[in-house]
Amino acid sequence: MTKTLKRVPAILIVLLLLFSISVFPAGAASAPAVKNVILLIPDGMSVGGTTLARWYKGGTPLAMDEMACGLVRTYSSDAAIADSAPAATAYATGFKSHTGYVAVLPDVANMPGLQPIPKGDERKPVATILEAAKLAGKATGLVATCEIPHATPAAFSSHCPDRSNYDDILEQQVYSGIDVVLGGGSKFLESGARKDKEDLIKVIKELGYDYVTTPEALHKSNSSKIWGMFAPKDLSYDFDRDPAKQPSLAEMTSKAIEVLSKDKDGFFLMVEGSKIDWAAHANDPVGVVSDILAFDNAVKVALDFAKKDKQTVVIAVTDHGNGGITIGDRETSNNYDELPLSTFIEPLKRAKLTGEGVEKKLNADRSNIKEVMATYYGITDLTEDEIKAIKEAKPGKLNYVVGPMISKRAHIGWTTNGHTGEDVVLYVYSPINDRPTGVIENTDIARYMERILVMDLQETTKKLFVPARTAFEARGARVKWDDGDPNNPVIVVTRGNDKLRLPVNKNLAEINGKPVKMNGLTVYNGVTTFVPEEALDLLN
Repeated sequence: MTKTLKRVPAILIVLLLLFSISVFPAGAASAPAVKNVILLIPDGMSVGGTTLARWYKGGTPLAMDEMACGLVRTYSSDAAIADSAPAATAYATGFKSHTGYVAVLPDVANMPGLQPIPKGDERKPVATILEAAKLAGKATGLVATCEIPHATPAAFSSHCPDRSNYDDILEQQVYSGIDVVLGGGSKFLESGARKDKEDLIKVIKELGYDYVTTPEALHKSNSSKIWGMFAPKDLSYDFDRDPAKQPSLAEMTSKAIEVLSKDKDGFFLMVEGSKIDWAAHANDPVGVVSDILAFDNAVKVALDFAKKDKQTVVIAVTDHGNGGITIGDRETSNNYDELPLSTFIEPLKRAKLTGEGVEKKLNADRSNIKEVMATYYGITDLTEDEIKAIKEAKPGKLNYVVGPMISKRAHIGWTTNGHTGEDVVLYVYSPINDRPTGVIENTDIARYMERILVMDLQETTKKLFVPARTAFEARGARVKWDDGDPNNPVIVVTRGNDKLRLPVNKNLAEINGKPVKMNGLTVYNGVTTFVPEEALDLLN
């Protein structure tokens, strides 16, 4: 009896230990919270392009390969094939939208399974994951190889139902308080190129950014706020890039992480390999390979940081397919299984530049076509028709002419010069192995980021986008739209002796002549003006 009683505590201890192991898996107590998200978007990257890039580099795995975990459906609110603006909006906000709309709701949501847009919510701005991160005290950044107001970066940092309205989009971006912005598009910041004549480069400097324009200046910067512009418009394809004049996507990603990771609260960073999409539009496989490999180098930078940091989730996912690229074309229909790998790769290996880079090597009268195409694009057997087509190509469009030429020689197939509607591959690294799997919606990416960062996009929308007239008039104020300068409209709110001025597209306010910086923007969607909740309190 005594021996039995003595054994009971020991048995209980063993059972308790087993219970604790089953309920709290090994390492759970020390499992790191996710503080940071790096979202990398290879715009327009189809699986065929990814496979081609892998073979081009010898068949060794891409950095993103180990992260593959699912598929993403890319359709927009009213179309099976998405434009980049609504595709990026889905990732940024968790809402599908319409062609050309950045971070605003669509007018119509009629694809199968979607809920209709409530009347009055059409074109309403909705908060982005970048804005939610900023409100949570995290550092934020944008990196792209296109101009910064282009569709994808715009969808994370501005709100506009017209993706081509660079004036409004870029002004919103400048006044959004993003910590690191790196890419192209300096000409759109200049006063001479803007309808409002505002010198946004001057504004950027006044806001405390280190404004840099060379790789050397970027690397040397010790600032916690950097705005880097490395081309008047888009950056060069990586194969065409001059390293002394433009940093690589990997270099920009590395610098952004270096700066943002100093924030103790964490960070959100969006990185876009923008011109994979542009090369696919042109059916230029050299451009596709060039920038998929450059993008993958950026993924490696992010992944290496995340594995060391252990508090960072890395997501790589394209917004849609493009071009319908295939390894094999109509001419390989009967002998596809007999052709060596070199059939598809060697013609591409002979090219030193993309179609866009080749155009810059042609002289003014294009009398050196044969020499340039042989030296820089690896084609030595041009036909007279091909020479004529190159000579007649419109400026800026040569890649649309020579891309199909090298594709034909490499038996790379294409179905379109436009986007495509297939599901795309999702790549995710999580330090706690919390990854989406299976086939998911593009909007689920935003919901995933929202969940792992413990944020609430719906509440952020309520805080940042209050219908101005309705809200102010409910408080007994009068609201006037002052468009004396139509390119710099201002909302003027008066109540009693108080006067509040809210310039559109800015995070600035003026109450009784006193300037105030708000935590959000004043946004006009063409119908309604929205202000941060904070603006309402300025009249109290």
